[in-house]
Amino acid sequence: MGKLLIYLRHYKKETVLAPLFKMLEACFELFVPLVMAEIIDRGIGGKDIGFSLGMGGLLVALGVIGLVCSITAQYFAAKAAVGFSTEMKHALFDHLQSLSYTEIDTLGTSTMITRMTSDANQVQNGVNMVLRLFLRSPFIVFGAMVMAFTIDVKAAMIFVVAIPLLSVVVFGIMMLTMPLYRKVQNGLDSVLQSTRENLTGARVIRAFNKEQEEIADFEEKNAALAHMQLFVGKLSALTNPVTYIIVNVATMALLYTGAVRVDEGSITQGQVVALVNYMSQILIELVKLANLIITITKALACAKRIQGVFDISSSMTWAEETAQRAQTTGRKEESAAQCAGVGDGMERSEQRAVQAGDEEPQPYAVAFEHVCLTYAGAGAEALTDIDFRIRRGETVGIIGGTGSGKTSLVNLIPRFYDATSGCVRIDGRDVREYAKAELREKVRVVPQKAVLFQGTIRENLLWGKGDATDAEMWRALTAAQAKDFVEQKPGKLDFAVTQAGQNLSGGQRQRLTIARALVGEPEILILDDSASALDYATDAALRQAIHAMSGDMTVFIVSQRAASIRYADRIVVLDDGEAADIGTHEELLARCGIYQEIYYSQYPRTEGGGAG
Repeated sequence: MGKLLIYLRHYKKETVLAPLFKMLEACFELFVPLVMAEIIDRGIGGKDIGFSLGMGGLLVALGVIGLVCSITAQYFAAKAAVGFSTEMKHALFDHLQSLSYTEIDTLGTSTMITRMTSDANQVQNGVNMVLRLFLRSPFIVFGAMVMAFTIDVKAAMIFVVAIPLLSVVVFGIMMLTMPLYRKVQNGLDSVLQSTRENLTGARVIRAFNKEQEEIADFEEKNAALAHMQLFVGKLSALTNPVTYIIVNVATMALLYTGAVRVDEGSITQGQVVALVNYMSQILIELVKLANLIITITKALACAKRIQGVFDISSSMTWAEETAQRAQTTGRKEESAAQCAGVGDGMERSEQRAVQAGDEEPQPYAVAFEHVCLTYAGAGAEALTDIDFRIRRGETVGIIGGTGSGKTSLVNLIPRFYDATSGCVRIDGRDVREYAKAELREKVRVVPQKAVLFQGTIRENLLWGKGDATDAEMWRALTAAQAKDFVEQKPGKLDFAVTQAGQNLSGGQRQRLTIARALVGEPEILILDDSASALDYATDAALRQAIHAMSGDMTVFIVSQRAASIRYADRIVVLDDGEAADIGTHEELLARCGIYQEIYYSQYPRTEGGGAG
């Protein structure tokens, strides 16, 4: 929690004024029993109506002033707590955005959502309650004891015994419940994850008639959460009855001692009433303090979970990060050492090109140099010794069976993941040497799942290029084979797209995501099985339009369809994370058994052995 308090730095005034006004309210409240004692002893006992009315007016004044102080404290506390929560959420969101795919995969979506919502709100409530009550309640408890000593030392000794007993109960229960509340929040994560999975995969669940199994699984997790909440709730609920027992016993002892002291003439009846009022104040404040402790316990548990996310640092460092500039040289040397052998091979290749008559060797648009990739926590490599080079303007097909590593391969180009060994180069530079913005401008990715955001078609396309004109958008839509259906939509470019594009068909969503990538006219375009919902004719027209847009654009097409990559300049065939073969369609059909198996599973053989 201490590290998160940095987000209160812009609310120093509020964090001081809120408890200060609460302390003022507490001071006025401590004077009330003394005024009551004077009214009883002098006003009622002496039958002095004027004095009683004057003291009554003083009570009203104390109440009004206390109310103003309380409202003022509430205002400052709420302002500080809400501001703190706002800054913390902004910082948490920015931090999550800075993490690489590796850390995001490890954390999980449900965990991140819980940290941003439920946990953040608990911490906000904790800050609010601390500013309002954390100083006020202990101040009144000990202030009431001190005021009791000013009335009668012997009677005040009851406070000396009662307050430590109450403190043991309150803080003992706090120590027991704190770890339990942490488990409750973890259980909430599990329920949230189950709910999210069911909502996201509702159609799949219904298609396979698994509703009852999912309901049973949810009920099991929900029952476990409810059991934990009931247990910790029962434990926390012990605070109030135990506190009341101690205070009521103390009040009985106080009344007995007060009666004896009045009979002896040591104190007055009004002072006994004042002592009882102070004991009542202690009871009320300790009940508040007990509830405050519960809230703080929850807040501390949630704060620790949020801080745990902040403590996770990205496994990637970018060239523009100031903190890493001093290490850039070392990283380049390490990268050069990893790729030394391959680099020599590239130089020899370029030398041969010069000897053959080329004026000047050009760097490869994309080069994979003995690349291996192992995901965090995985037991085996996802990619093993991938080594090939692609020249600018070439179209490359990536094909292979399910789980062969196609998406893993293309994710290394925009540096969604870092290679475990080897390196990926773009225009002769290691991708780890690029600034993030520079690399993202060069490479545009259309992922497997078409993701659109709530807004208009125009707003979605502007993600590809922030200052794109209408002409550029229509050109991209035309190339993506989306122009026809967009023109038919009311408002055309201003047609409202719902969240995740649910008011569009699967094919329409895919074509819009392709258009979004094409708006920026990237140097490298990656289509990661992004035309799976398109028919063969539309898919073919899309590939022809992309090829016609720019002869310099290097295109990677990941597909399960042999037709989609058949006319690529080169095809990379993956098998269990390894490049089984690389070549043209004709070359692979002649020599690569894996490619033959994929191709002939989609096209029938002719009598002569070819495809019909």
